[in-house]
Amino acid sequence: MKAMSIQKIARVLHALVLIALICNLVILYLVPVAVVSMEASGSHGLLAGVAEYLGDIFHPGEDDIIAAGAAASFLAWFWFWQDTASLSLTLFLVVSGICTAVILWQGRRVLQTILRGEPFSMENAHSLRRAAICSFTIALAALARVAFNLWFFRSLAPLFTYNALFVPIFAMAGLLCLVMSALFRQAAEMKAENDLTI
Repeated sequence: MKAMSIQKIARVLHALVLIALICNLVILYLVPVAVVSMEASGSHGLLAGVAEYLGDIFHPGEDDIIAAGAAASFLAWFWFWQDTASLSLTLFLVVSGICTAVILWQGRRVLQTILRGEPFSMENAHSLRRAAICSFTIALAALARVAFNLWFFRSLAPLFTYNALFVPIFAMAGLLCLVMSALFRQAAEMKAENDLTI
């Protein structure tokens, strides 16, 4: 592939990562709203809670006001502390959301160096190392949530949830980022040595 085609791909990926980062930050703000809505309505899914909240915001009834919905979304950050299961779910989703935002930001930084034509820099090695730390944090948070749910519900059902799936996926992602970080660091050192010999 030519350098220009790689930069075109990097430009498209940069835009997609930026869109994903913005969506992640919006959803991160709505996490307590989804948990509180799910608990209040008795539904069994976060998407149902978010859909109910957004339906109320975008299609207000006679007594509903958009400002009241916005205020309720802010107050939801204080309501989820009342129930242990809600607290566990909200904290897990917030920690995972923050780590995901950091991973996306680090990916954006790596793509920026590719767009500048400097892919083998120490900056990329540091960015990938930060992404690895965040991946391991998500894996540990998922493992803690699975262990907590095994104890709290006294059932094996938490072993068959997305939390149990997150543990190996994000652990492998963290290891992959660490390997890529070491490769980028080694390539940056070799490039610096070659620049000094010329």
